[in-house]
Amino acid sequence: MLEYDELRLKLLELKPQIEDLADAIGLEALQEELDELHQKAAAPNFWNDMENSSKVLQRTRQIENKIEAYKNLSVQCEDALTMIEIANEEKDLSVLSEITESVKNIETDLEKEKLSTLLTGEYDANNAILTFHAGAGGTESQDWAQMLYRMYTRWSERHGFKYRILDYLEGDEAGLKSASILVEGLNAYGFLKSEAGVHRLVRISPFDSAGRRHTSFSSLDVMPELPDDADVEINEEDIRMEVYRSSGAGGQKVNKTSSAVRLIHIPTGIVVSCQNERSQFQNKDMCMKMLRAKLVEIKEREHLEKISDIRGDHSVIAWGSQIRSYVFMPYTLAKDHRTGFENGNIQAVMDGDLDGFINAYLKAASQGELNKQSS
Repeated sequence: MLEYDELRLKLLELKPQIEDLADAIGLEALQEELDELHQKAAAPNFWNDMENSSKVLQRTRQIENKIEAYKNLSVQCEDALTMIEIANEEKDLSVLSEITESVKNIETDLEKEKLSTLLTGEYDANNAILTFHAGAGGTESQDWAQMLYRMYTRWSERHGFKYRILDYLEGDEAGLKSASILVEGLNAYGFLKSEAGVHRLVRISPFDSAGRRHTSFSSLDVMPELPDDADVEINEEDIRMEVYRSSGAGGQKVNKTSSAVRLIHIPTGIVVSCQNERSQFQNKDMCMKMLRAKLVEIKEREHLEKISDIRGDHSVIAWGSQIRSYVFMPYTLAKDHRTGFENGNIQAVMDGDLDGFINAYLKAASQGELNKQSS
């Protein structure tokens, strides 16, 4: 039957790509490393060093997830081919929609796995710390910062990533002045690092009684969550610690104790804050992780090594420095100025449909085709 013949040809096109994926991810080397990790985990004294055992288990999970994703793709492809063969022989169209959906899922999963092979940076597999800052413009920019916050938390949910609020400073009238979240999941940083930069919004302002069009700017900073033993030295005398009362986001109860922590790194002027952990000690620990990540970025930038892996170029939060524009009026369009990728369904984008932008960036970055000049 013609319908099944077309699906079968599509799968036969995908099958060699799935087979090539094994080489792209280094399947044999991964399996060997996994065997070694299992041997380490089986050692009698494995749990004596909790820090090391945690690293071993984390790496084990990462490798197992990669291998399982590849094997699942292979099995799905073979299963779909078998279903097509049986349905074709019996001239049974009742399962056509199911098989069509299966082929579609295989295409999507294959593209996702192919993109993950582009994540070769040292920190790409890590969790990501996202920090939002409203630009100049008061309520307009603060509302835009909150819209971006919602967009990236929606993206995280769509991809099965967990996110945790680390810090949240509400706006004067609406939105937020700044906020930080930790996005947890394999390759979270690898995918989200492309989103760092200034984001521009054009719309009819809901805060302008005259209904005029406004342009607003907010920035997103993306850093990898680093292990405690990351190669950066922080001297206690270089840190000034401030404590304050937590202020809840979205109507959360305000903490009556001064458990929120702000750390200021005196030599660089870097300021990090965290208020959503349970205790002052935990908030300070998270602040130290955030500070360590920022200092590593500075260290790498100064040595001109791995900077493209850590973080993209950043400029002032204003006109001419944006990486992407989001236009609500007079037309609807989200356009990335580095890759040229655009999406006219602005509502879907604001609901977290960012894969097109992220995928375009990863492909362009791997081919060295990124536009360095915003437009």
